[in-house]
Amino acid sequence: MKKTGLIVGGLAASLMATSALAQDIDVKIGVLNDRSGLYADLSGEGSVIAARMAVEDFDAASKGINVEIVSADHQNKPDVASNIARQWIDDEDVNVILDVPTSSAALAVHEVLRDSNALMLNSGAATSDLTGEACSPNTVHWTYDTWALANGTGSAMVQQGGESWFFLTADYAFGHSLERDTAAVVEANGGEVVGTVRHPFPGQDFSSFLLQAQSSGAQVIGLANAGGDTVNTIKQAAEFGITQAGQSLAGLLIFLTDVHALGLEAAQGLVLTESFYWDLDDETRAWSERFMEAKGDMPTMVQAGVYSAVLHYLKAVEETGSTDAEPVMAAMKSTPTSDPLFGEGEIRADGRKIHDLYLFEVKSPDESEGAWDYYDVLATIPADSAFRPMEEGNCPLVE
Repeated sequence: MKKTGLIVGGLAASLMATSALAQDIDVKIGVLNDRSGLYADLSGEGSVIAARMAVEDFDAASKGINVEIVSADHQNKPDVASNIARQWIDDEDVNVILDVPTSSAALAVHEVLRDSNALMLNSGAATSDLTGEACSPNTVHWTYDTWALANGTGSAMVQQGGESWFFLTADYAFGHSLERDTAAVVEANGGEVVGTVRHPFPGQDFSSFLLQAQSSGAQVIGLANAGGDTVNTIKQAAEFGITQAGQSLAGLLIFLTDVHALGLEAAQGLVLTESFYWDLDDETRAWSERFMEAKGDMPTMVQAGVYSAVLHYLKAVEETGSTDAEPVMAAMKSTPTSDPLFGEGEIRADGRKIHDLYLFEVKSPDESEGAWDYYDVLATIPADSAFRPMEEGNCPLVE
């Protein structure tokens, strides 16, 4: 009798599991980013395209996972971003929000989702505070962060002889975080910070700030800004002849689209840190060519990060048979990450996604062999040293 009961019970459990797997799961993905401003090129519609490509490559429909993708423009404003996030979660049943560039907007969404039944997989924002003291059980920081940028570009510039630094910083959460993390790396490597100036976000005229940087006599002018702000700063620095006079520019967050906008004549020689480049290997080239066909541009690391995050998220949904935040996040953290763009990695307890980073140098026009052939790889920064050690972040999720 007891043995028969066990068999019947096991059969019932098996039938229940089979029934659950047979049921369709509805997933709603929200891509929230800048679709009209200075970060639109590096995220924008390209991130939506990357999310769609991930759904197609995962073959979600054949696995009974029905995916709907919605998108919205947060205009780089924290209040707009948080309002959209609340509406998506409360009224539109969005299960996961992706991308969210602009650190102030990301931090706002991060707090909205903290106690919700939805997740944020952030590819676009930079502030390392997302996995520091402000970390949340519902957020994964996917692609890069200010600590990683500072560790890569900042230390490389000091080791090349750039010991005195002046920071030109975007006056919001991202710029402050990038300046803070880079200054710490500069000083730890024996350099010094001789001054800093903060500019409005977004900015247009950087002349007065560049003159202050020039007059400081610093060997390196650290650009703690991004996107269109960085492009305009570098263009105006060239007009002032700053690099010709012997000072170096450190683009602490440079995207492929920034180099494209600048042109190799202006961008050549820039040293930068990124987690993805289209021309790394056969797999990145094949995927990027598909993206290029859909978008018309090669992908940035932010857009590649959206693809990678959606793939891993859908694997967790398939594994758990659920879209509830807690079991899906648990599955995401317990399962190693693996995809053709970032290779092998993991998600730590603090929500930091770990993978290799790369130190690049922008080619000269003569070195480039064609369109979008912009980078030489100087070094690979291994995953275990690319990001801030978990014990140094003071994340309360870390035991």
